[in-house]
Amino acid sequence: MFHLFIALFSIILDLIRCLLLFSPADIIMENIVLRQQIRNFKRENPRPHIKRFDRIFWVWICCVWSKWKDALIVVKPETVVKWHRMGFRIYWKYISNRYKNRGRKKTDREIRNLIRQMSKENPTWRAPRIHGELLKLGFDVSERTVSRYLPKREPDGEKIKKWLAFLNNHRKGIAAMDFFIVPTLFFKRLYCFFIIHHDKRKILHFNVTFHPTAEWVIQQLRNAFSTNSIPGYMIFDRDSIFSSLVKETIKSFGIEPVRTSFRSPWQNGIAERWIGSCRRELLNHVIILNKNHLYKLLEEYIEYYNKDRTHYSLDKDSPSGRPVLERSSDDDKVIALPRVGGLHHKYIWEKSA
Repeated sequence: MFHLFIALFSIILDLIRCLLLFSPADIIMENIVLRQQIRNFKRENPRPHIKRFDRIFWVWICCVWSKWKDALIVVKPETVVKWHRMGFRIYWKYISNRYKNRGRKKTDREIRNLIRQMSKENPTWRAPRIHGELLKLGFDVSERTVSRYLPKREPDGEKIKKWLAFLNNHRKGIAAMDFFIVPTLFFKRLYCFFIIHHDKRKILHFNVTFHPTAEWVIQQLRNAFSTNSIPGYMIFDRDSIFSSLVKETIKSFGIEPVRTSFRSPWQNGIAERWIGSCRRELLNHVIILNKNHLYKLLEEYIEYYNKDRTHYSLDKDSPSGRPVLERSSDDDKVIALPRVGGLHHKYIWEKSA
């Protein structure tokens, strides 16, 4: 605690000293950042030792000063983003531990063993049959609980082929929608809504909000299909936001709503895959400050994703179609055009002077 007080007192003194010299804002912040790193180097350890206060300091600096990377010596920007993600996990672990004693009681081991035994001895039995047998034995258990503890079975190859054939024949008329959560600097949760077309993997519409509701989703659907072609099917999960009112609105556009099964994200795999790409290629490299910050970043990323990013399933083409550039002469050079703040690049031929 004493070292924390000394560090805070030193930062305040640096700030006052810079203000008395009437320095510009960037110089003030640069002085504070450099002095903080010098204090790290002056410690007794042979190499700079990053303490808890240092992590908090850098997360705060990246929020209040846009040029913090230019003066960063002790740690890398990726490390600062990693610290923020760790803080978010600790915060929600604390929230979860407050209510860990609530919820349903765990199913007895005897019932779990019986479910596995009946499934093993009767290969054709599924949850309804096993549930009926347990009721006749006097066990008070739900069919959903039986389904949860059934052993996993090998997937049916014929069913997989039928599902792939269905997708190949209908993907031009299929779209999907979903939400995913993005934490902000101070651990608030932003909800990102998007609609993706299965045929070209193109993002048709997106938006972000702190408070998603069924009415808000309905408005997003109206905005999306006022400028884009209307698909034949819309796939979505069993989130409570996708209520019966949302379902009726989808039908009013002439679209057939299709809900996925309980806890079956693979049935909406195109949307889930895009969420993973968005996290790996954008969100894992930045700390979101607020709603406008996230919206701007997603807008830039989706423009890059639709127009420039090549896709494996599209024969290495982009969702909107990207023409092949021809080299006009041997003197032409390849130049890189930064996209999404330099996280990605597009390469084109530059004609020689």
